Amino acid sequence: MTEPHTDTPSPGSPGDGTPAEGAAPAARLAALAAALADETRAAICMTLLEGRAWTAGELARITSVAPSTVSGHLARLTEAGLCVTERQGRHSYVRVADAATARLLDELASYAIPDRDAAHAVPVVAAPDPLARARTCYDHFAGRLGMAVTDAMERRGLLRTEGVFELTEAGRRWCAEAGVSLLAAGRRPTASSCLDWTERRRHLGGVAGARLCARALDRGWVVRPAGGGRALEVTAVGEGALLDLLGITPEDWS
Repeated sequence: MTEPHTDTPSPGSPGDGTPAEGAAPAARLAALAAALADETRAAICMTLLEGRAWTAGELARITSVAPSTVSGHLARLTEAGLCVTERQGRHSYVRVADAATARLLDELASYAIPDRDAAHAVPVVAAPDPLARARTCYDHFAGRLGMAVTDAMERRGLLRTEGVFELTEAGRRWCAEAGVSLLAAGRRPTASSCLDWTERRRHLGGVAGARLCARALDRGWVVRPAGGGRALEVTAVGEGALLDLLGITPEDWS
């Protein structure tokens, strides 16, 4: 795979791949194409199309290049607006910038690889069950259960996940009907996103996420194992409630 150039021109100068302010549309298109015109960067983009976020070290192992090399490639992709870096705890994760960028990359990949029928599959770092299946992240759902809830709310038009997470009007009505209070709790946002460390995708947090989890615990939809900790177990009553409320089944979080 090709290595990036060792000399780094100043931003906006010829050859750096970044169009100057006010550059012509053709120059901006050429800069975008140049950012993708490298096998390693293309492999990174294919990996990110899985919809998950990855550390630079993981992307270095996936693409079989040195960490210092992948850092240069990520900087180029970030400058082009194709990916962004998100901090979670002690780690920084890289993901596709937004849904529009993901669609663009997916269409380009499908055009270049006519028989391609799925994103480039990369295994997620394994986490011990039951933590990977269902757990709390601070005070809201995480793991596959957290993602199942988030995805179902998005599909049903209850939650917007493009950019900043936001409940729709339908989502607010759904919360009221489900007994999930949205009364303000200080400056905490009604809905927020939190990067899931096992799924590497963003799940629902904020007041809505916390109150939904509290409601589930209070109603016995989920319980904590006898040994304590953050793991959760969905009860038979909870399976019925989640099916009724969001149309999700145990297969969605198992």
